[in-house]
Amino acid sequence: MQPRRIIESVTTSEGTELVLIERGGTFLLEVDGEALMSNLTYDSEEALAQVVISRLQPTATPRLLIGGLGMGFTLRAALDALAPRPRATIEIVEVFDAVVRWNRGVLAHLAGNPLADPRVRVRIGDVARTIEGSRNRYDAILLDIDNGPEALTLASNHQLYNPKGLQGLKEALTPDGVLGLWSASDDRVFRRAMGHAGFKLEVVRVRARSMGRGRRHVLFLGRR
Repeated sequence: MQPRRIIESVTTSEGTELVLIERGGTFLLEVDGEALMSNLTYDSEEALAQVVISRLQPTATPRLLIGGLGMGFTLRAALDALAPRPRATIEIVEVFDAVVRWNRGVLAHLAGNPLADPRVRVRIGDVARTIEGSRNRYDAILLDIDNGPEALTLASNHQLYNPKGLQGLKEALTPDGVLGLWSASDDRVFRRAMGHAGFKLEVVRVRARSMGRGRRHVLFLGRR
């Protein structure tokens, strides 16, 4: 077995440890020892972008916000799906500046260096602050920052999934805009919360790996 190599370890603003690990060409992101993602299983992250963009209105200049960069697979899938609309723009919001730096360096090749695409704008910060005060700004908002509404990378992310946070997300969308949220598992309480916030809810289950019979992840889609 190939040895684990720690490429870099950083401490987050909340005191948690974010670690980038490599083993035999496989990369892994861990938070406090818990696996967050790897480059072996990312099909459902790609599906998030593909499914949301398939539900967009046929505007020539869609504006998207993606919360959470990860290893760039969701962003790459969004750019590819938006290829027929070259005037589209994507705003990436990533709370960890180290993740952006890794995606411009050691991880760049995994998803074809999507941060180099001129349609992409990068913002270091949290999604809740980015959408604060935004109204009718985004045609789609994609969130892939946690393992689900209750499995949080940072405790502060809870503010995105509570009633006030969901209301802010809805107001930041254009009429007929789409919110897409990736989750490792279903969450009936969160389903109800999205309904109470006024979203027309759709739940899509996608395989973690498109080739195979493994576990399924969940996409919560909400149309304003």
